[in-house]
Amino acid sequence: MLNKIKESRVFLGLLFTILSAVISFALSWLLFSDQEILSRVGEHLYDCGIDVIGAFVCAALYFGSMRQEGSGSREFRILTAFVSAGFLANGLMFFMGSALGRATLFFVFAMTSKLLDLVMIYFFYRYVRITLDFKGKLATVADKGIPILTATQTLVTLTNIFYPLTFWVDESTVYHATGVFWVEDVCLIVASFVTTILIIRSKSPGNQKAAALIFIFLPLFNYFTTPGEFGNASNYGMILMSLVIVYCLIFNEKSEKLVSTQTELDTAAGIQASMVPSIPPAGETFELHASMNTAKEVGGDFYDCFMIDSNRLCILIADVSGKGMPAALFMMRGTTVIKDNALIRNSTSEILTAANARLCENNDEDMFITAWIGILDTRTMMLQYTNAGHNYPVLLRRGKPCEPVKKTHGLFLAGFDSMQYKHNELKLEPGDRLFLYTDGVTEAHDPVNALYGEDRLNEVLESTRQSPGDQVLNSVFEDIKVFSREAPQFDDITMVVLTIKEYSEACS
Repeated sequence: MLNKIKESRVFLGLLFTILSAVISFALSWLLFSDQEILSRVGEHLYDCGIDVIGAFVCAALYFGSMRQEGSGSREFRILTAFVSAGFLANGLMFFMGSALGRATLFFVFAMTSKLLDLVMIYFFYRYVRITLDFKGKLATVADKGIPILTATQTLVTLTNIFYPLTFWVDESTVYHATGVFWVEDVCLIVASFVTTILIIRSKSPGNQKAAALIFIFLPLFNYFTTPGEFGNASNYGMILMSLVIVYCLIFNEKSEKLVSTQTELDTAAGIQASMVPSIPPAGETFELHASMNTAKEVGGDFYDCFMIDSNRLCILIADVSGKGMPAALFMMRGTTVIKDNALIRNSTSEILTAANARLCENNDEDMFITAWIGILDTRTMMLQYTNAGHNYPVLLRRGKPCEPVKKTHGLFLAGFDSMQYKHNELKLEPGDRLFLYTDGVTEAHDPVNALYGEDRLNEVLESTRQSPGDQVLNSVFEDIKVFSREAPQFDDITMVVLTIKEYSEACS
């Protein structure tokens, strides 16, 4: 639901920029279609042209930025939308004043244009603040000071509604600045000065600094050469030109980094996929099926199924704290350590006790792993298992309802190096099924954050009791998607199904 609201807001922003461009074009068309109005507009035709072209470029910039993600992308879109609104307000001001002679409406859009200037100053600061990652005391002070300064300047500008503090408009739609018009420039000058210092002191690449400084100095240069003539559309034109430069340099830089990062993530995902068995081992008396669906490119879940010798099957499922690359790296370490110990230790308790001691070494990030490991003797069907803080497996015995295997033999791995784990044994019969899973299954949530839960999982397992193991995995995963109703997958979802074959199946 939240994602849909977010996407709808972004789409509404695009719709607004397009609408602004269309209205600006329509206003210009009205000016050119009426010779009487055209003669009155005169010298402002150049400004009208800038308004139209600028509004369409803003719409194109906004559309292009919709494909960008990461820090600063939201602020850039907001900034672009306000620049587009500035072109529209500027065009409406010229049209109401020069074409129609409506002094009140001219004043309204002049006021709107001034307020948009303040908003643009603020969101430009927010944009470069995020993308260039300012540090230090000055950045902390500016984070608090610039919003206060912007709010103060807004109140000063709004005062003109009741009293001509900084400007007024006469009946002939002529703009007049008062003797204290410079008060309106305080926010521009202070914000520009502070932001310039922060940009120079940031550790960002030189081309990103240059792009940000261009956004400040190009409009300022035009502003002082005009000299500060309000309503001159070339001011917005310079802002737009610098905005294009910012987009091309900063977003291009970020896109290259994202491509590089995505390549690295794809490689890591391939390595991770190669570490889990693509085809679990099969035997005459048992069947194994498993699946892993990561929430991101790489995940923190893992499972393994392998024969220790000709008669003993090892099954492992685990979940690393956290998500993404750090969890994936720790997962790879955990997989190796546990499997190495499984090949040389005699019991599941010894395996996890030794693995835990190793994983506690050099664990500076304080990550941990919940794990369940079992060793099945395929001759006797005796399952020895140890649970290190993991979700309880679900056991389905023939003719009996689902029941959790509620045994925990110690805390998670990599927590305390002195932890000594224990183990239990479970006799499996033909037709029995053991379902192992990570918390991404039961903690999957819907758009209102309700959890999938164990009861719903048990219902699916009961309904698929007679189905092959791979169909069980598919049914559970599909039911999670139905329950989630397009809510994004929050955690990795990993499942393993061990089925003990019936005598007839084993003989065939």
